[in-house]
Amino acid sequence: MSGFSIVPAPVARLPWRMLLLVIGIATFGLVILYSAAGGNVRPWALSQGIRFFVFLAGALVISRLPENFWRQVALPGYALFVLLLFAVELLGAVRGGSQRWLDLGFIRLQPSELMKPMIVLACARFYEMLPPNETRRFGGIWPPALLIGLPAGLVMLQPDLGTALMITAGGLTVMFLAGVPLRLFVGGALALAVAAPLAVNFLLHDYQRNRVLIFMDPESDPLGTGYHISQSKIAIGSGGISGKGFLNGTQSHLDYLPEGHTDFVFATMAEEWGVLGGLFIIIGYLMVIRWGVNVGVQAQSRFAKLTAAGLATTIFFYVAINLAMVMGLAPVVGIPLPLVSFGGSAQMTVFLCLGILMSIDRDNRREKNW
Repeated sequence: MSGFSIVPAPVARLPWRMLLLVIGIATFGLVILYSAAGGNVRPWALSQGIRFFVFLAGALVISRLPENFWRQVALPGYALFVLLLFAVELLGAVRGGSQRWLDLGFIRLQPSELMKPMIVLACARFYEMLPPNETRRFGGIWPPALLIGLPAGLVMLQPDLGTALMITAGGLTVMFLAGVPLRLFVGGALALAVAAPLAVNFLLHDYQRNRVLIFMDPESDPLGTGYHISQSKIAIGSGGISGKGFLNGTQSHLDYLPEGHTDFVFATMAEEWGVLGGLFIIIGYLMVIRWGVNVGVQAQSRFAKLTAAGLATTIFFYVAINLAMVMGLAPVVGIPLPLVSFGGSAQMTVFLCLGILMSIDRDNRREKNW
């Protein structure tokens, strides 16, 4: 009798290598949050662990849904979340000066987070319905541009620059992979470079403008707006190759490092675990993202290919923007490190992406076996 005969087939067919990587990253994240709290499971590690298992179970349930389900709900789901973003503007709860949440009583919902995977589904569905020879024409460009611009604009009003950038990046990735001419992206990048000074001066809020200016010259206000990034660099640099040791970090334990359990959790980790800890997290993420890209490569339908690649890229943007932010390579835009930073919104979004990817992977295997 083989060892796998006692394991139910649906369980045996799960992508266990990817799941073990995700569990490993999240477990390391709980260790970091435990240390950030001074060696205590409260207030962060315990609740983060509970959310992790709840969202992991949700992703496994989602993985049982067929690919066609996501095809059917892509555009109606997009419309629903656009309406929820309008509702945020009218009825949203305000926290920390931002209006991003809908208080439903039993849960505080952040529709902008769920729009990140939804924009990928909507754009992928559009290009699947569009005849391939129309992709490079104007009719294949302006509808997805509108699909992207509407929610991104609503999120900017909240204001939430980081999430707006993530929504835009996810949609543009699908457009690029669908075959929209490269010259349009190059032209758009040049136009953005020209318009950036105007946007900084006239469109961004004061705190967002200060973040951009501090990114360009962090030492201009080391005790004010530039304090976060200055302390983050100190924490990362002081960790060296192997770090100061578990529970021996000073920047986070002495409260020099703000948000050391959320946006700047990588700096907390790097101080105690050094370059080796950073490499563990980065390599783990890259392997998960590589798995997601391979799911898209093996998919049979245009919708599945674009969706898988777009969702894998969404996870990549989470990681890349956060790491660039804490290292001073990008302005601080409030993007957490998925599976590691304390908080439920980003964790829920990443598990939704993974659940949909597992759903597509499951259909890939079924079609291959057939």
